[in-house]
Amino acid sequence: MKRKCAAFGLLLALAAAGGVLASCRGGTSQASGRLASLKPEPSVTFKDLEGNSVSLASFKGKVVLVNFWATWCDACRAEMPELIDFQQKYAKKGFTVLGIATDDEGAKIVQPFVERTTFDVNGHPTLLNYPILIGNDEIADKFGGVIALPTSIVITRDGKIAKKFLGVVGPEDWTEIESLVGS
Repeated sequence: MKRKCAAFGLLLALAAAGGVLASCRGGTSQASGRLASLKPEPSVTFKDLEGNSVSLASFKGKVVLVNFWATWCDACRAEMPELIDFQQKYAKKGFTVLGIATDDEGAKIVQPFVERTTFDVNGHPTLLNYPILIGNDEIADKFGGVIALPTSIVITRDGKIAKKFLGVVGPEDWTEIESLVGS
């Protein structure tokens, strides 16, 4: 997936004239907007870091933020404290982040990153607190493709894709996701 980030530079240059700003290096969020008719989530099964199968359908009943990322992606790492914080606040209300690691090396490189990398969350060093699964181009294609990292897709409790974000999810976007979770 590294090539998608590099190729995204050309796309970014072309899209900048149209106001779309998202990048692997700290771009801003560009949401695709609420779909006129919500599409169902794709039928997809991931592998977790131990090699076990995890289906997306097993999260039905929760609001799910599917977050495509990579260990080498600066913008992905910059977004992780917010993902951790949101997971802490809303997990008990039926929300989860699913971190979909897209590193070509798979679990071999992702597992040590997850076990050792801490993020400053409200002044506290914190490990990732949400499920990390392994993705690939085939899985990304089932979500309509991933042209930039991070890319996040919000799925409603009834398994419908509500929104897609290219780049880091912004503060106003978290407010909208919070409304889907409910207070």
